[in-house]
Amino acid sequence: MPEADGVDEIIEQWRRERPELDHSPIGVVGRVSRLARELEARLEPVYREHGLEPGWHDVLATLRRAGPPYQLRPSDFTGSLMLTSSGTTKRLDRLERAGLIERSPDPDDRRGVIITLTEAGHERIDRVTEAHMANEMRLLEGLSAAERDRLAGLLRRLTLSLPPRA
Repeated sequence: MPEADGVDEIIEQWRRERPELDHSPIGVVGRVSRLARELEARLEPVYREHGLEPGWHDVLATLRRAGPPYQLRPSDFTGSLMLTSSGTTKRLDRLERAGLIERSPDPDDRRGVIITLTEAGHERIDRVTEAHMANEMRLLEGLSAAERDRLAGLLRRLTLSLPPRA
C-alpha cells in the first residue's frame, strides 16, 4: 500500500463522519489543490533569485512566447494570467517601472495600448527560464518520464472536461 498523506486522513475522517457519501473526489481535488500551493511555493524562490516579483514571470513569459516583436495587448493577458483587468494593469505598471516592458499606443485602436518586452525584459526572462525549467524538472524527479506524460495527459483531460464557471 502506498504511503499515506494528509488527504488520506481527511478522507478517512469523512468516511467515519459521513459514510454514505462518495469521498473519492477529495483524493483528486484535495491533492491537486495542495500540490498547486506546494509547487508555487517552490517556484517563487527561483523567480526572486532573478529579480522578479510575484506574478512577473507569467507576464514576461507570455510576451516572450508570443515571438517577435514580443508584443501583446493588455486584454491578451487577462485570460492567461487569471487576473482582472485592474490586476493586470497593476502588474503591468510595476513591470514598466522596472524597465522590463514598455507601453505604446496601439496603431489599430486609438484607445488601446501595446505592451512590448524590452531588451532588459527579454534578457531577464531568458535567464530565469533556464533556471525555472531546471527547477520544474527537479520538482518532478519523483516521477518517471512515462509517469509525467501520463499525468500531464490526465490533467489536460480533466481541465478540458471541467464544466463552465457559474
